[in-house]
Amino acid sequence: MQANAVNFSEEVRRAKDSLPKGLTEGVNLDPIDWVSPDIKALESLASLIDHTILKPDTSKQNIQAHCEVAKKHMFFSVCVNTAWVKYAKELLSDTSVKVATTVGFPLGAMSLLAKYHETKIAIDDGADEIDMVIHIGALKSKDYNLVFDDISKVKETCGNKILKVILETGLLSDDEAILAAIIAKSAKADFLKTSTGFVPQGASTNMVQRLRYIAGNSMGVKASGGIRTSEQALAMIKAGANRLGVSASLAIIGAGESAGSY
Repeated sequence: MQANAVNFSEEVRRAKDSLPKGLTEGVNLDPIDWVSPDIKALESLASLIDHTILKPDTSKQNIQAHCEVAKKHMFFSVCVNTAWVKYAKELLSDTSVKVATTVGFPLGAMSLLAKYHETKIAIDDGADEIDMVIHIGALKSKDYNLVFDDISKVKETCGNKILKVILETGLLSDDEAILAAIIAKSAKADFLKTSTGFVPQGASTNMVQRLRYIAGNSMGVKASGGIRTSEQALAMIKAGANRLGVSASLAIIGAGESAGSY
């Protein structure tokens, strides 16, 4: 399926032109034909799911149960707060399930140095993937160099680990979301991610289409926030997502009840 059936070229051109030229040098923003993953059965959605548990009252027992579910159904990863990375890594050491974690979560309003240290600790503890929240206030203030530096420093700290950049699109206008996505691509992030799941407006297929248009074939797109059914999940994939951040993982693959929000 083509995610760029709606042409966003004018929006992207306008956004690119408003950014400092140095930030977008060498960045390819040409339209692409996106072929969505071939999902033949709901169970195969598991390979695209970051099985997520980010509630502040999460206990050690919750993490253990969460990882057991991930092992049983072979989700792509578990996504936990940084405090639980080392424990989750131990629990999943004999499996192919990866450990993802969050940085600057959920507000993004941390100093660059704080995000650097949180990322370094997470990587040292065994994180395979980092989901960082952008400096939303800097974006709103049109301090695009700071937004770039924030992402670039975390990417540098990640080394060969995967960096997903959470744009928190529910707090952004369409133009701001496109700006943030272009900056993240310029900073060499590996994924564009819609949302933290902590604001009312989560992922939408329209926004996923926009992000895939910018990501092209060189980046991933992760849809997260408010995805609780298989129908919603499949719609996000059709729109251009190749990863899903969900807590209702079992309901989505048809294996149990929804676990609710993150």
